[in-house]
Amino acid sequence: MNTNFKIKHAPPEPTEYNELRVAGGLSRKSLEAATVGLKNTLFSVCIYDQSTLIGLGRVVGDGGTVFHIVDIVVKPSYQGQGLGKVIMKEIINYLDKNTYPGSYVSLIADDPANRLYENFGFQYTYPKSHGMYKMY
Repeated sequence: MNTNFKIKHAPPEPTEYNELRVAGGLSRKSLEAATVGLKNTLFSVCIYDQSTLIGLGRVVGDGGTVFHIVDIVVKPSYQGQGLGKVIMKEIINYLDKNTYPGSYVSLIADDPANRLYENFGFQYTYPKSHGMYKMY
């Protein structure tokens, strides 16, 4: 990782969160939802180039039985530098120290990011179970 980049473990501001999500091809969230959601983050990894948020990953859940990895995104102009791996290593280090026997860690993997998650030991749930969602 570039030595000029800085990692912070505090959630980003809602506006910069949305800007990075949209730049990385993810959906925009309402500022109200982003404000509430970011406050309820269990763990976050933010990578900054100077004051610009260029990478993000979060863990949400109940802090005991369920952990869900979300918002893994790297600004397109910074992709290909291993920042996704840096984010995931930080998250795995957090999970190694903060989960319990039987804790369930999940994520939704879009192509081609599924290959990144496989490198960290994540497996597909199918055919035992099926990922599902409902949007509001």
